[in-house]
Amino acid sequence: MRVLVVEDEAELGYAVAAALRGTGMAVDLVGDIPPADEAIATHPYSCVVFDRMLPTGDSIGYVDARRRGGWSTPVLFLTARDTVADRVAGFTHGGDDYLVKPFATAELVARVRSLCRRTARDGAQPAPIARVGDLEIDVRRRQIRRGGVLLTMTAKEFAVLEALAAADATVVSRSQLIEHCWDSGTEPMSNVVDVVIAQLRRKLGFPGLIHTVRGAGYVLEVRQPEGV
Repeated sequence: MRVLVVEDEAELGYAVAAALRGTGMAVDLVGDIPPADEAIATHPYSCVVFDRMLPTGDSIGYVDARRRGGWSTPVLFLTARDTVADRVAGFTHGGDDYLVKPFATAELVARVRSLCRRTARDGAQPAPIARVGDLEIDVRRRQIRRGGVLLTMTAKEFAVLEALAAADATVVSRSQLIEHCWDSGTEPMSNVVDVVIAQLRRKLGFPGLIHTVRGAGYVLEVRQPEGV
C-alpha cells in the first residue's frame, strides 16, 4: 500500500507519515496542493490524506476537480473544521472519510487502512486471507502462518509478501515492489528489495515459496522439486 499525505504542518505531517510507515505502508509526504498534484500524476496511491487548509487553498476544491475528471483514489480529509456543514462539504466534494483534529493516531491508521482496502489498484477487493500452499496471509489481522505456525514479520516484510501474494503467481518486478512498498526517496537500484526477500525466505523456511525469475523479478508460488 502506498499513501500520499498532504499536510503543511511539518511536525504533524512527519508524525502521520511515521505512524503509517510503522504498519508497513509506503508513505510520501508533501506540504501543498501543487506537489501533491505532481505526486498523484506520477504514482498510483492506495489512499491520499489531505489537510483541508493548505497554503494554496482548501483542498476540497482540488479533490472535487479531480473527481470530475474521473479520479477515484480514496481520500481522507484531516481538518480542525468540525461543524456538520464542514463535514458535509468534505463528503460532497469527493472525500471518502473525514477526521477532525486533534485525532488519535491509531484511529487515523485504521481509517487509512480501511480506505486502502476499499479499492485496490485494479478496483478489486483484496482477499482477506491469501493462501499459497500451506502459507496463509491474513490481510486484516496482519498475520502470517505456515503450516499453521504463526510467523513473526516486520511491517516491511509483511508488505512485500502481501504484494507478492496479490500478484496471484505472476512475476512482480523489483521496481514494482519498490513502487508499492517503499517511499519515493528509495533508489530503484538499491538492495532493499534483496534484503527483505532474503529475510522472508529465511522466515518462510523450506520448501521455498519465493522464486527469482532472472531478469524479471520474483514470484510467490508452490513449485514441485526438480526431478519429481
